[in-house]
Amino acid sequence: MADTSVTPAELRNIGLFGALSDEVLTVLAGMLTVVLPQIGEVIFREGDEGNAMYVVLNGEMEVTKQSRNGVDARVAVLGPGDWFGEMSIVDIQPRSATVRAVAPTRLVRISAADLDSLYRQDVRSYAIVVLNLARELSRRLRVADGILADLIANVLDTYIAKPRP
Repeated sequence: MADTSVTPAELRNIGLFGALSDEVLTVLAGMLTVVLPQIGEVIFREGDEGNAMYVVLNGEMEVTKQSRNGVDARVAVLGPGDWFGEMSIVDIQPRSATVRAVAPTRLVRISAADLDSLYRQDVRSYAIVVLNLARELSRRLRVADGILADLIANVLDTYIAKPRP
């Protein structure tokens, strides 16, 4: 039978929970829900309403985004220590992508209510989690900016004729 609990030690190794005390990690471990999706199971679909994020403890998740012409493009593969779904908690908008399990996976679900509970119990720890989340969002934006710049440069090189000397 798969493990449906999470330990403080497992949480300690995840960047989202970096700098939290052992006491807070113990409280979180007792509060958070472990999810065990089957291979191919969709956790949520692009456009769904969302009020939770997930952390990958073990396994692998695939993130896809639908293009304007309806093509599903893989935008990320996530593994242990990665998290997803946080945007719907931060901006209270529908899901921006579809996420599904592509290997046997164990996730921790963190609801908006869980974060609210942490805020009410320990504002300092809540602030640390939010700052860790913001750092990851910033890192992802920097990566996306680099990809976009490369794409634009390649399109310009390919489709716009360069002036002849």
